[in-house]
Amino acid sequence: MWYYIKWTFWLVIVVIVGSFLHYTLPRNDVVRIVDTEVRRIDYGENSIFWADSNTGEATGIPSRDVHFINAKKSSGKDMVYRNEDTGWGWPPYFKFNTSNLHTRATDMRSTQENPKWVAIKRYGWRNQYFSIYPNAISVKPVEGPDVRIIPWVSISILFVLGCLWLAIWSRWRKFRANRIDPLLDGE
Repeated sequence: MWYYIKWTFWLVIVVIVGSFLHYTLPRNDVVRIVDTEVRRIDYGENSIFWADSNTGEATGIPSRDVHFINAKKSSGKDMVYRNEDTGWGWPPYFKFNTSNLHTRATDMRSTQENPKWVAIKRYGWRNQYFSIYPNAISVKPVEGPDVRIIPWVSISILFVLGCLWLAIWSRWRKFRANRIDPLLDGE
């Protein structure tokens, strides 16, 4: 019984940490921007997926204007990104250029007949049912829809986290072998 409880506990921890990293680490989407807009958003149950209200706006207001970038992937799938400042909050992208990014994205709009492909660096998830949008961090032009972008920042962060986990785990094993196990064996 203890065996199943222990592995269920570790599985839950891995799922929570994995979900957190999947949401916050940056990813790149190669898309074609079809439109940009500003919408008035009223926050509801999904307010945890939006930027903190004190980033460039008055606090305590249940709604505010949010920039959006509407795009299409090469497969034809629609994709909508929000464009909000993260400020000094979490995740630590220190993004203060919402208006500049909106202008850049508007300038890169294209049609299906004459496509301009761009790489949008973003974090977050897209969920149509809960109106959750990933936040665009940057927009840059690319050669075409088949361009491969290596996520060096995410790889570096995962490498450092893996090294930290390995260092803590190895020290815990040594501590347990030298301090805890002799006490348990002596009983």
